[in-house]
Amino acid sequence: MTVNDDSFTNWKIREEIAESMIPLIGKLHRERDVTVLLHSRSLVNKSVVSILKTHRFARQIAGAELSVTETMPFLEALTTLDLGPSQIDLGMLVTTYMADERGLSVAEFTAEAVAGATGANKIERREPRDVVLYGFGRIGRLVARLLIEKAGSGNGLMLRAIVVRGGGAEDIVKRASLLRRDSIHGQFQGTITVDEANSTIVANGNAIKVIYADDPSAVDYTEYGIRDAILIDNTGKWRDREGLSKHLRPGIEKVVLTAPGKGDVPNIVHGVNHDTVKPDEQILSCASCTTNAIVPPLKAMDDEYGVLRGHVETVHSFTNDQNLLDNYHKSERRGRSAPLNMVITETGAASAVAKALPDLKAPISGSSIRVPVPDVSIAILNLQLARETTREEVHDYLREVSLTSPLKRQIDFTTAPDAVSSDFIGSRHASIVDAGALKVDGDNAILYLWYDNEFGYSCQVVRVVQHVSGVEYPTYPTTAV
Repeated sequence: MTVNDDSFTNWKIREEIAESMIPLIGKLHRERDVTVLLHSRSLVNKSVVSILKTHRFARQIAGAELSVTETMPFLEALTTLDLGPSQIDLGMLVTTYMADERGLSVAEFTAEAVAGATGANKIERREPRDVVLYGFGRIGRLVARLLIEKAGSGNGLMLRAIVVRGGGAEDIVKRASLLRRDSIHGQFQGTITVDEANSTIVANGNAIKVIYADDPSAVDYTEYGIRDAILIDNTGKWRDREGLSKHLRPGIEKVVLTAPGKGDVPNIVHGVNHDTVKPDEQILSCASCTTNAIVPPLKAMDDEYGVLRGHVETVHSFTNDQNLLDNYHKSERRGRSAPLNMVITETGAASAVAKALPDLKAPISGSSIRVPVPDVSIAILNLQLARETTREEVHDYLREVSLTSPLKRQIDFTTAPDAVSSDFIGSRHASIVDAGALKVDGDNAILYLWYDNEFGYSCQVVRVVQHVSGVEYPTYPTTAV
């Protein structure tokens, strides 16, 4: 048998195993509200090839490719346990099992590693929490996709309505079409139908009421059967407490803003300061996409090395706020054609760091350049550290942070030598450390951080909403078993 025959036979074997994983992953998700992950990447509703690619990607961050032959026994062990709602990372299970020297069987080790999600320890499944989207633009539609995707178990968050201004004839049909197809993020994964008579979009069985209103005060959400909902404001029209309080109408309990909040509105970066949200807080902000990209790695670097000062330069994709062609704009440069120019502009991300990381005393400055790409940006974080280090040490530290730390859902890591911006479209992390571009010289470190400023940020928004709604489930195994 030739090497080619061996490779193909091996592929077919792994393909068969991955195919047999799909119903096990799906059943855990639907019946027990368990999300199966592989190094923080969900395997729910993934194809055979996608599961195999996710296993192969592990070689970039862990140094060696994971095989489905290694993870399948752990998945099978999970199906025998009395699991409650949780997230379980097969990559972490395999890694910690290999490091364990007690000689336990896979079944014994798995039962111990996820004990916090089983039996008397497990969380009880909750009734779905209503969610309303106010605005249905770039972020609104991506958040909608995520909420619909996560509603598969019938628990957690349930998108009940979107609120928009009336757009004339066939308005709801056009909005459904924008949800169905996206030039950057591709086709919606599922089916979408429109019930014009009842002003409803049905996506993967989720009935989403389309409410037309020009002002928040015009809506009584209880008229639509909505109770104790979390409203996500995607418009950015109101950013202070007084303006956002207009959303606190009958049926709405909390308001989450997808833009930097002003005044005393808490700016929350999930993974860094989401635990500081008070239970009775009704209004909060998810800060900006750039703030979410830089704060987690900034915290990681400060925790390990100390940060004395820093500067962030963002090379940012253009947005709807800019003009396609030269035209009037209230900002000096944003009126110039976005797809034809690099445009120097301001960023509030540096000043927003203080709200998310109040213990960080280092001054952080920032500036931004908008460039002619439609999605994915890069933040160049230049830091003066409190102690000298080496490139190898920082490289290994950040890789470990992406694998095992509490920030592993926020920080990803790539060693791909030919990585470019479009490779990170659809990334669910707040930022991705580009290992090849990392520079360290004594007490100076320069981090290059890719981030999908649309989809990655939307994932952070949903994580915040899950947290404040009480449906953010714990992840197992923990770093120590």
